[in-house]
Amino acid sequence: MSLRLQLASCWMPRFMKVREIERIRSSTFAALDKLLEEHVPGGLMNEGDPRSRRLEDRRAAMAQGHRRRVEALIRGVGRENAIPLGRTALFSVGEAMGRNARRRLGVGETRRELLQAVGVMYNILGIEFTVSTGPGGDRLVVSRCALSPHYSKDVCTVLSAVDEGAVSGLNPGAKMLFREHLTDGAPQCVASISIEEA
Repeated sequence: MSLRLQLASCWMPRFMKVREIERIRSSTFAALDKLLEEHVPGGLMNEGDPRSRRLEDRRAAMAQGHRRRVEALIRGVGRENAIPLGRTALFSVGEAMGRNARRRLGVGETRRELLQAVGVMYNILGIEFTVSTGPGGDRLVVSRCALSPHYSKDVCTVLSAVDEGAVSGLNPGAKMLFREHLTDGAPQCVASISIEEA
């Protein structure tokens, strides 16, 4: 296992988390803004960059920006079109993030390394989770998410595609799919993770 992955799993300074949140914010906003430009020109007012350096404020500002963009897309093209458009665009963003993290952290092919890398990503976002293994693969359960108070059901459905794409980027043989969300009123988010054996 990579020393970089081990270190990032154990501890990451706040300034690095802020930098990573900015990286996530920038790429997810760019993808959603591109969809709005194509499908709903003028559908979103410009907004200023968050000035706070506090991690919690950065997470909240990013989540609120996601919500504004997804809701503008839904208003412009309807829910039936907006959700698949958003999910497709953000899955690609997540895949690119996952590939980048794989390279930067030195993530290998094992299940353990994949889950450790997911832990690093979720720690940055303020997401607490556990994983259990069963005959159908792994079950990831999110008990706390710092973003969910700012998301609606539809926004969460769209943004969860980033996580699903990131898992595929971290390990091309892996797939993750969310089946339940806190924003649906469920007590926790639940996703299945499967990894193809080489």
